[in-house]
Amino acid sequence: MSESSTAVATPSGDAAAQHSNPHHARRWLILVMIGLAQLMVVLDATVVNIALPSAQQDLGFSNDARQWVVTAYALAFGSLLLLGGRLADLFGRKRAFLVGLAGFAIVSAIGGAATSIEMLLVARAAQGVFGALLAPAALSLLTTTFTDPKERGKAFGVFGAIGGGGAAIGLLLGGVLTEYLDWRWSMYVNIIFAVIAFAGSFVLLKNSESDGPRPKLDIPGTITASAGLFALVYGFANAERDSWSSISVWGFLAAGVVLLAAFVAIQQRAEHPLLPLRVLLDRDRGGSYLAMFLIAIGMFSIFLFLTFYIQLNLGFTPVQSGVAFLPMVATLMASATSATAVLLPKFGAKPLVSLGMLIAGLGLFWLSAIDTSSTYASGVLFPLMVMGVGIGLAMAPAMSVATFGVDTHDAGVASAAVNTAQQVGGSIGTALLSTLAGNAATSFLVGKAPTPQLAAEAAVHSYTTAFVWAGWIFVIGAVICGLLLRSGAPAKAPEGAEAPVAVHM
Repeated sequence: MSESSTAVATPSGDAAAQHSNPHHARRWLILVMIGLAQLMVVLDATVVNIALPSAQQDLGFSNDARQWVVTAYALAFGSLLLLGGRLADLFGRKRAFLVGLAGFAIVSAIGGAATSIEMLLVARAAQGVFGALLAPAALSLLTTTFTDPKERGKAFGVFGAIGGGGAAIGLLLGGVLTEYLDWRWSMYVNIIFAVIAFAGSFVLLKNSESDGPRPKLDIPGTITASAGLFALVYGFANAERDSWSSISVWGFLAAGVVLLAAFVAIQQRAEHPLLPLRVLLDRDRGGSYLAMFLIAIGMFSIFLFLTFYIQLNLGFTPVQSGVAFLPMVATLMASATSATAVLLPKFGAKPLVSLGMLIAGLGLFWLSAIDTSSTYASGVLFPLMVMGVGIGLAMAPAMSVATFGVDTHDAGVASAAVNTAQQVGGSIGTALLSTLAGNAATSFLVGKAPTPQLAAEAAVHSYTTAFVWAGWIFVIGAVICGLLLRSGAPAKAPEGAEAPVAVHM
């Protein structure tokens, strides 16, 4: 992991600023606690994926219900992140951080003890709620704790590495826990992380109130944004069991569009908007948010559908399944590090994001060639490595420029918007691609006598259908993001604004 590769033009952290910072003397210990919390939140997005087949067998829920184990967390997390950031501003970052940790631990215990799919889904959604409070508070604490530009680059490098590597660790850890203990430990393990981070943060952190008048909570904006995002995802999810002409599908999709349009109108008039539109209207930031949204769709499809193919069709154990994703992680980390440290300062984000998404799309098209006779070495390994190269090449620059040029008082909400785009993209992508995969499997079986071999072929056909659709999403996204992003290397940020920080996966 290398340090930030771009010039950080934030105000210098001189001795007076460090003296006024109550966290300066113990900043590196605080980074450890923040890192543990971030690792827990990121782990939970993928650790359950490997455990999902075992959980489905134990609790006996249907295939169309299993997507909600993933979606319930991502949707609650993504739709409430902006609210979580605002609550941290209102009530203090330390309070928000500790409440998020404690709540996350409690609902993880409930999820681990689940006796039904309904109980598990409620716990997963509650994890998303507390995660949405925890993640913005962690990022805000990181920003305010490290005021020296050089140290801030190192701290963000560590934070970014945890964010990218945590997803891979979650896949491997989920496999180990499921195989050697029980799938329920994929939930219980959060308690360990949360207790350590809570105890350390309680001692190390000082609760500092924000300067000036407290911002008021944008209640209409919060309601319309959260309800609109939920309606969109719920509509896509219903299409797996209902037809696209059903009111449960198009009705919710239409309601989601109307609510989000109302949210935009409210933000234009609100005195204290939940998401100031000036943050979104910059071409580079808009392109970066769109890239994160689309990349999340592809990544969630890889983790979800490929996990089922590897375990159910190739017969891998949970641990072997986690190990099977490591080549993708290796190429992703190498690509992301090179992109931010070497390529971004020279070429800017535009060519890197577009090329990366094209490469990832080609990898998905290659992966869609698998069938019931494929092996891991012949059908999965090399496409997986290609996708890692593409995703790392696109994601790291997109994250790095997402807060470039933002006024200091908008930096927190701009950072939260990056996470929101990623989580909402993942939840919508999971719902949409699960629907397309389910419809593909049903169509494949029409008019054919059911046999075990035919069922296996139908399952693989559903996975490959999802991979093809995700591949096209990447390709189309490469074109759109290429048109949105500005050409050239990023210039220095204006005084009082955030400079891009190289984020290493």
